[in-house]
Amino acid sequence: MEEQIDSSLLSPPASGIASRLAGYVAKALRFWERRRIVYNVILALVVIGNFVFAWPGSRLALSVNLFLGLFILSVLANVAYCAAYLPDIFVQFSGLDAALRWTRTVLFVIGTAFAATVAHFFSRGMFER
Repeated sequence: MEEQIDSSLLSPPASGIASRLAGYVAKALRFWERRRIVYNVILALVVIGNFVFAWPGSRLALSVNLFLGLFILSVLANVAYCAAYLPDIFVQFSGLDAALRWTRTVLFVIGTAFAATVAHFFSRGMFER
């Protein structure tokens, strides 16, 4: 005998908090993922700038371990970028749609500036001898 499975258990509810959350997450993804490239380019420019300004001493720092360290730090920077989703979704749940536009921009600018500052100090320490 085959066991009958309730079809409502196979799909998420069509309404309620789960569907609202899914919509808010989709909006946040559309906004933030388009800006992730800008964020990564800015951080890369900071690291490259520190490498160039520390030349010729930075040339001595080139090694496999340096590239592995930069890889780890770039992954961590992208994980930290995901922290922006929490306040974004919170503001969407609050219903303050008018504030969402400037809140996202301010959050992006402050978060990118903070990440660029951290990248500056890490890369400065990596390239100075």
